Amino acid sequence: MSSGRCGPAPSTSPSPSTPRACESVPDTPLASVTLRTLASHALRVAATNSRRARAARRRKRRVNSVVNDLTTAEWTAIKAAWTGCAYCGASDVPMQRDCVMAISRGGRYTVDNVVPACAACNASKCNDEVTGWLRRKRLDERTFLERYVRIRAELVAGAMEG
Repeated sequence: MSSGRCGPAPSTSPSPSTPRACESVPDTPLASVTLRTLASHALRVAATNSRRARAARRRKRRVNSVVNDLTTAEWTAIKAAWTGCAYCGASDVPMQRDCVMAISRGGRYTVDNVVPACAACNASKCNDEVTGWLRRKRLDERTFLERYVRIRAELVAGAMEG
């Protein structure tokens, strides 16, 4: 039996055995599976072509194209040296790795470029240049830069000794 998408054929009386004018999809388990498969494929294609998905793929390519040599031990040492968010000083929230020079601007995940940041500062900074962002947020730019240089020098010196 047909699915009855278009109505009865012209100049015929509708009856259960009358064929439809535009037979589209028979009512079979295979046809319904095929329609579900096509629908799920369309959703997956839409999801993989979304702006967010394309941006994620571009970011992954940028990260994979350069040397990112930050180890777990180095990240732990960086968090211990900063004792909180490098920008706002919050210490009671989980820290995220933030690149001082954003990956989209040529930065890498290295001891020289990564600082701990709270989620709010990391999301707010996005890929902005750090000094301009600090000024806009009215955070102390000079204190951050002096501390950044001092901690980075200590970490690099410690890495060369160890």
